[in-house]
Amino acid sequence: MQLHRLVDQLVADTLGSLWPPFAPEIILCATIFVMLMVRVFEWGKRIDPFLLALAGSALALYFGDPWQHLGDPVGLPRYELFTGMLVYDKFSIFLRALLLLFALLFAVLTRISGIPARDDRCDFYCLVLGATLGMCLMVSANHLLMVFLAVEMASVPSYALAGLLRERRNSSEAALKYSVYGAGAAGIMLYGISLMAGLLNTAHLPTLAHQLAAQLPGMPGEQKLVLVLGGLMVMAGLAFKLSAVPFHFWCPDVFEGASAEVNAFLSVASKAAAMGLLVRVVIGFGVVPAGASQPPPVSADFAAAPAAGGWFAVADEVAADKAAAADDEDDPTAADRHRAAAAGLPAEPPAADKPAATRTRTAMNRALAPVREFVALLVAIVAALTCTFGNLAAYGQTNIKRLMAYSTIAHAGYMMLAVPAALAMAGVSDRGAQRAIAALALYLGVYLFMNLGAFAIVAFLRNQTGSEEIADYSGLVRRSPGIVLCLAVILFSLVGLPPLAGFVGKFAIFASLVEAYRVTGHSYPIVLLVVGGLNTALSLFYYLRVVKVMTIDPEAERAAAQPFSLVSLPGAYVVAVTLPTILLFVNWDLLNSWTLAATSRLF
Repeated sequence: MQLHRLVDQLVADTLGSLWPPFAPEIILCATIFVMLMVRVFEWGKRIDPFLLALAGSALALYFGDPWQHLGDPVGLPRYELFTGMLVYDKFSIFLRALLLLFALLFAVLTRISGIPARDDRCDFYCLVLGATLGMCLMVSANHLLMVFLAVEMASVPSYALAGLLRERRNSSEAALKYSVYGAGAAGIMLYGISLMAGLLNTAHLPTLAHQLAAQLPGMPGEQKLVLVLGGLMVMAGLAFKLSAVPFHFWCPDVFEGASAEVNAFLSVASKAAAMGLLVRVVIGFGVVPAGASQPPPVSADFAAAPAAGGWFAVADEVAADKAAAADDEDDPTAADRHRAAAAGLPAEPPAADKPAATRTRTAMNRALAPVREFVALLVAIVAALTCTFGNLAAYGQTNIKRLMAYSTIAHAGYMMLAVPAALAMAGVSDRGAQRAIAALALYLGVYLFMNLGAFAIVAFLRNQTGSEEIADYSGLVRRSPGIVLCLAVILFSLVGLPPLAGFVGKFAIFASLVEAYRVTGHSYPIVLLVVGGLNTALSLFYYLRVVKVMTIDPEAERAAAQPFSLVSLPGAYVVAVTLPTILLFVNWDLLNSWTLAATSRLF
């Protein structure tokens, strides 16, 4: 075949199958290529890389088209790309939109705060967009090798970003620690992947679930031991990206050495991608999906009903599940039929009337119940330890970045609480499991603005005072009452107090734990609920300490005299990222509907 025909075929294949679902990743790659190429020419050096990064992020978000797919009442069928390496569904669309929105806001933050310097901007934004590209692949990963490659693609640029402040010794130390810990975690995860792929003869996550369901009942004890060991090693790699206990050691030192802007990137984008990947992996281990279809034509209409219900429909769900159990214990679709009847919706047919493939999938998911229980308990233990350790360790911190590092660890634990709830309900109430993951997605949406706002204020105050010590914030309310108010709103939202958006996120997580207990009868969701509630109360004190220093303590002698006015470009940015923490409490229906739509086909 001639070269021009090969090129025509490549373009046709890209526009016909890859461009709609893979457009944001293609645009990010093109943006990085353009930023590197313009440096070759003398005229290109006059182009600000910030503008290219801003345009690339905005275009990627626009062509990701989340408002159409998540706001449309019809559904998007789950299908696979690149021979099953990636999966394209509403969940990946939602998380990718969060990542791209954050990249857009992050680029604006760095331009206002003045980091990086002009000579480093091209390298900095290439690293940021490269890491964002890896994170977009993380939330779409459908193969264990893609899990590893996406994690590394997101991690390696982050190591360089942590050492951005080359003239500071602790910044170089942070980059070195981050890369050493990351290399160790990557090696552990890759070895676990090799064990699982060798034992089950596949690395494709849906096929892996099929193989587990078929082999697990008759699997010898030594093979089960290898399987458990491989799963633990894979979870170790994910725990490193989540900064979950006991793989959290890098986080406080890296946050202290890196700039506040980079901390915002690691705290928000990295955590969102890692949470999405965690959901992909645990569902891949424990749930057989309904199947993957080939990509439809560009103009095809996707038809599938989104999940109904909201966070406050727990009682109706439990009643439906109990009625279904009384009517037919062997029919796994009975609960859905009772819920549909109660809501006046068309019900699915009983399991006996469904196709043989559907009944086979139901039987395989029942066979995977021990896997789901093991993974749920493992994640539950890690989540409880993570939020408890993060909150306790934050008490003694005097540096605001170290305090926010432990806050990030604690919030990773809170978000992980939704995963055991989802796995516990996966074999009993699929819609309840969907709502649990939707609670996690809702928390991520709120968390984006809370942590971005906190680190933005830290960065701007660093520019004003030259310090990142909490003690140097003393008396700040007398000079800059507006910035103190914004930071106090964000900190109280991180606690989860009403009437702020952080309350909505935590309430959704805790509601999923209550629902998991009432649907399944397992005791560990209630234990997790108690742990989460106690940690929420504990966190109030160290966040309140920062507010107390700013408002009650006498002004420090070496504090900067010039005020921080909200009537400025940095002030306008702070207000813009603080307002959603209030508005999302007042009107969170849109975000809630998007998260429910995003998880409607996960189970």
